[in-house]
Amino acid sequence: MINNKSVLALIPARGGSKGLPGKNLKLLSGTPLIGWPIKAAKNSKYIDRVIVSTDDPLIAETAKSEGADIPFLRPKEFATDRASTASVINHALDLLEGQGKRYSYLVLLEPTSPLTSSSDIDRALDELVLNRSIADSIVGTSKIESQHPSFSVSINNHGLIEPYNYSETNLRRQDISDLYYFEGSLYITDIQVFKEKSSFYHERTLPYIVPKWKAFEVDDIIDFICIEAIMRELELIEKYTCTSNVKE
Repeated sequence: MINNKSVLALIPARGGSKGLPGKNLKLLSGTPLIGWPIKAAKNSKYIDRVIVSTDDPLIAETAKSEGADIPFLRPKEFATDRASTASVINHALDLLEGQGKRYSYLVLLEPTSPLTSSSDIDRALDELVLNRSIADSIVGTSKIESQHPSFSVSINNHGLIEPYNYSETNLRRQDISDLYYFEGSLYITDIQVFKEKSSFYHERTLPYIVPKWKAFEVDDIIDFICIEAIMRELELIEKYTCTSNVKE
């Protein structure tokens, strides 16, 4: 709990993965991918319950062995490519409320962001609670660096490049404004507000800024290899970035 408000962690993990088949069960540094967000949530000082929403019995079994609750198997209509995250969340909340379980805050953690730590979760919750007068949600963001849209180009019908987002071709990096993107590490919201808006993104959303090394998401085997390399070199990364350990 935080400020006498209960906190639910929900980890969505359906069975069908096209970019990297079976990725939620694939071992990452010795732990199934689904195990990383479970571990982070279980180690949070604020989260009261950790549940996994999945349609896959094997993922459910693995998640349970990692310490998560599996109060239901997700119906097929909420486990398709077209099923929205909001529909998955609302399905879980409705079922839990039908069991008499109500929570104040929701923490959504994606298995595809295994570098999120318990300290990330707790700091984000602290930040949200501290700013409740102006915010109802907080989401993971990261600064756009090497791929800033000011330097984007398109390829025209003649096969030549042309500026996509700016008129000056000699724009200097120090002259551009900072931009951020939603990198998927965590999403936290007041549950009642989420029910009203069906979104984490609105005019009362705070950013939780993470360094670029934590912003990797597992979409394919290249991402998987990169994240494994980061996990092997955490001590070196922390030495030069002074950020928290993913294994907290």
